[in-house]
Amino acid sequence: MGKGPGLYTEIGKKARDLLYKDYQTDQKFTLTTSSPTGVAITSAGTKKGDLFLADVNTQLKSRNVTTDIKVDTSSNLFTTITVDEPAPGLKAIFGFRVPDQRSGKIELQYLHEYAGISSSIGLTANPIVNFSGVLGTNVLALGTDISFDTKTGNFTKCNAGFSFTNADLIASLALNEKGDSVNASYYHIVNPSTNTAVGAEVTHSFSTNVNTITVGTQHALDPLTTIKARVNNAGKASALIQHEWRPKSLFSISGEVDTKSIDKSPKVGLALALKP
Repeated sequence: MGKGPGLYTEIGKKARDLLYKDYQTDQKFTLTTSSPTGVAITSAGTKKGDLFLADVNTQLKSRNVTTDIKVDTSSNLFTTITVDEPAPGLKAIFGFRVPDQRSGKIELQYLHEYAGISSSIGLTANPIVNFSGVLGTNVLALGTDISFDTKTGNFTKCNAGFSFTNADLIASLALNEKGDSVNASYYHIVNPSTNTAVGAEVTHSFSTNVNTITVGTQHALDPLTTIKARVNNAGKASALIQHEWRPKSLFSISGEVDTKSIDKSPKVGLALALKP
């Protein structure tokens, strides 16, 4: 377990990663190259049906400053500048997108032994202000995540969450969408030596009275190969196998079937990430 409660985004993250991370029904290829001077270039392409999306990201590191510049097939230019530790526990992030002149945003993150705070503001005349804070320890944490639109004077987001972390389990409870939905998640390490874990997530919407339940598991066949599976109460079952065929180079194949509509063709996704 890490030191301190972390940021609000880490509440329930282990369960989310187990249940959703790396699953996909598209075809994706990623190639990363780096130089001794600290420059890394990542080219990525994704095929979604008949649509092909691509982007190129260049990352430059100089001491505690990291600059990311990404260009995509829609001619958008994304720039993110991250300054690590300008003061103890502090991180500053500045980002903007060209040609969108209203996309500029500044974010500050602060990590303490008993607190984790993140705050951002858009660089516009009437910005949206985001704030999230977590108090507690690496065992118990309580936090909130809110967004305020200064143009309308309304809160656009108001969430609250709680998490409990033990040596082999993590449980969390969150109230989202201004109190309209509640989410509970559970992550349990069954066998650390084989990276075997199980997880579950339950979401209830008060306005629609709809429940969504997802359960999943993962297991390492060997130090380089991991399999995952999940199923939800809508009858959709997914499976994934990921193999690290060389350091930091991964090949993944995943599939999804709708058990309530067996006549439908299963969806299959492939992902190849190369890092020479």
